[in-house]
Amino acid sequence: MIAMLNLMSFGWGEWVVVALLVLLLFGPKRLPELARSLGRSLRQFQHGLQDLKDEIKKDPDTSKH
Repeated sequence: MIAMLNLMSFGWGEWVVVALLVLLLFGPKRLPELARSLGRSLRQFQHGLQDLKDEIKKDPDTSKH
């Protein structure tokens, strides 16, 4: 949780440095492919979280140990 909060506290300067490093490491030709892949991964993760939330709401007793 703390790491996530620290990630959110990045300023514009840090994000520019990260973007430049990604550009240097992967090159401009691979950036669209990487962005699509990242988008798909995030979407699948969000769907998985939503499925888990729906399952817990449906039967909350099964989530207890």
